[in-house]
Amino acid sequence: MKRLVSRVLDDWLSDTRRKPLVLRGARQVGKTWLIRDLAARSGLDLAELNFERDPGLKKHFLANDPKKIIAELSLVLGKEISPARSILFLDEIQSAGEVLKTLRWFEEEMPSLPVAAAGSLLEFTLSDFPYSVPVGRISFLHIEPMGFREYLAAHGQDGLLSALSSWRPGQELSPAAHEKAAEWFDRYGMVGGMPAVVAEDVAGRKPGGCREMQKDLLAALRIDFAKYRSRMDRDILDVVLKAVAQSIGAKFVYARVAEGVKQHQAKKALELLAAARVCHLVGYTGANGLPLGSESRDRFRKAILGDVGLLHALLGTPAAEAFPSRRDISPSLLGRVAEQIAGQELRLMSGSVGDGPDLFYWQREGGRPGEIDYVAQIHGKIVPVELKAGAAGSMKSLHQFMFEKGLDFAVRIDLNPPSLARVTVKTTMGKPVSFRLMSLPAYLLWRLPEIF
Repeated sequence: MKRLVSRVLDDWLSDTRRKPLVLRGARQVGKTWLIRDLAARSGLDLAELNFERDPGLKKHFLANDPKKIIAELSLVLGKEISPARSILFLDEIQSAGEVLKTLRWFEEEMPSLPVAAAGSLLEFTLSDFPYSVPVGRISFLHIEPMGFREYLAAHGQDGLLSALSSWRPGQELSPAAHEKAAEWFDRYGMVGGMPAVVAEDVAGRKPGGCREMQKDLLAALRIDFAKYRSRMDRDILDVVLKAVAQSIGAKFVYARVAEGVKQHQAKKALELLAAARVCHLVGYTGANGLPLGSESRDRFRKAILGDVGLLHALLGTPAAEAFPSRRDISPSLLGRVAEQIAGQELRLMSGSVGDGPDLFYWQREGGRPGEIDYVAQIHGKIVPVELKAGAAGSMKSLHQFMFEKGLDFAVRIDLNPPSLARVTVKTTMGKPVSFRLMSLPAYLLWRLPEIF
């Protein structure tokens, strides 16, 4: 399978000023595969260490001399590690936090050797690390699940991808392309973007088998809860995870998580799950200027899961010989799936460097209720993104938001073919407002930065 982030890895490998690279992200998003694929495509020998499988490997990094470290590792692996012909890959580095500090010596004294590391729950390791992380001497790359266009590419839908990629505002998208893209997007909404599940779907595994794989991935994440033991009771983490699945699209209310779970426990558990990338927080923004997070408030939060497949595993969405059709799914679940996938696509749209992009939403405080599902920053502009699970729906909140913020461009995600029009209406308060409205089917959300 092709991953878009592979281009970033190619650029890193060819950069003469590259630093050791640490891949961050949840379990099973493909971090290890990406480095193995990079080595194979580049014709380089992969010197791979796994600290979770063999914790004793840590002792070879006690010296601050990269040449000595490489000499010992060459003996351990039984092959020469050459800066010109190898990539050193330190997998599951969260199990060897002390190794992180040695990466600075590779950047300073052996920059010709590509060094990559990967780990899940890495944020916990970094927070517990007794030494200073070599800031400025290492780079971070955040890895997300596969997006819709990667899903199409994995299924060999090159013609459809070409049609979607070539569409421009003002043009009519072929009805055949619209219908086909909508069908594939509905399937993506059931399969999700976890690479192992996508691979099975591509191989022709029945939907029921894909759903079982999603449940297995969820079980693996729950096993990791034991590693949070010093921070939070695993039962509370599980309850909060289920609460996230139930509340997608709505404000996450700590007091309503479950009987017996205190608000401060729910808040801490949610933040731990977000640190592990099992879920992502959607923060409040006043949308009065950039950056969007400058007005964030902890008591106004929504949350989504790391992947829509986890949503189905948690809620028990049925699947056997076929996935359920849209007409057989409850409107509540359709709304949550729409909000979940939009969040995933927005995170991919914003890039993958550093800690990963933030998500924001807006809601009015006091007076008439009003909410914008997502507020994005695109090319230095504030762009509201309103979601509609069907083909129609009221936009009263969007009209008021555009009036209050004085913005000229908004996005509506629905089931209709794409279009761009100027909307001139009055708000519920009778105030005139005019703005450009881009109506996009959800399968085209990844195109937004190009067509804005």
